[in-house]
Amino acid sequence: MTPAPRPDERSEAEPPGVPGFGTWRGVYLLVFGWFLLVVILLSVFTGIFS
Repeated sequence: MTPAPRPDERSEAEPPGVPGFGTWRGVYLLVFGWFLLVVILLSVFTGIFS
């Protein structure tokens, strides 16, 4: 029986399985960047069309 890894142990991160991304950090950065872009565009469009 294999013991469960301890929570404080940092195991090798499994690949996200998303084409073009080798790590989860890249996926998180893309999502965060996309969110920032949408918020900025919403602000710009609000100023233009109001």
